[in-house]
Amino acid sequence: MIKMESIRKVYNTGKIEVEALRGVDLHIRCGDFLVVIGPSGSGKSTLMNIIGCLDKPTSGDYTLNGQNIKNMNDNTLSELRNKEIGFVFQNFNLLPYASAYENVEMPLLFAGVDGKKRKEKVVSILTRVGLADRMDHKPNELSGGQKQRVAIARALVNSPNIILADEPTGNLDTQSGAEIMELFVDLWKEGNTIVMITHDPRAKDYSDNYITITDGMIASSN
Repeated sequence: MIKMESIRKVYNTGKIEVEALRGVDLHIRCGDFLVVIGPSGSGKSTLMNIIGCLDKPTSGDYTLNGQNIKNMNDNTLSELRNKEIGFVFQNFNLLPYASAYENVEMPLLFAGVDGKKRKEKVVSILTRVGLADRMDHKPNELSGGQKQRVAIARALVNSPNIILADEPTGNLDTQSGAEIMELFVDLWKEGNTIVMITHDPRAKDYSDNYITITDGMIASSN
């Protein structure tokens, strides 16, 4: 599903070139749960941005579900991103004025899904993540763990091929973080493909497939 070969990413900051990724090779199959572990500045966020089609590599080839992103323009990349990837972020990125239901419904509205089907999907996915009794609550009425469950439901609602999670437990307490990790494991066992970016080495305990990244290179893998 994801094939990266010799991926380099160089940022030009005035007179200085910063090489964020240095020849990364990475293959992710359908149904994998890959945990990418690395400290701040290791290149893991740059890797996430490229996997998520939010950025392009300076050189190398990235193929997502059979499509090479090299020559895609921004509009095509956006369409590919919306179709293939569901994002889960550390800061949740929920609309503060909207209920849990409305936050999860938003991608379906953009996709033009009709009202009856939208309701069925939103209710089903919020029930799946354990929020059947919180659908009408706004983010400020939810705990951190509940907010992240809403974000996960929003990522899932359009049935993307990949769930890309960026530090999904970074703003949660230990218990809530463990519950969210268990939810990701359950989603993986149901057949979802998950790529998780994290600085927390404990995350590898939830998957038998992980890599560590250091100084823009894959330092180890399992």
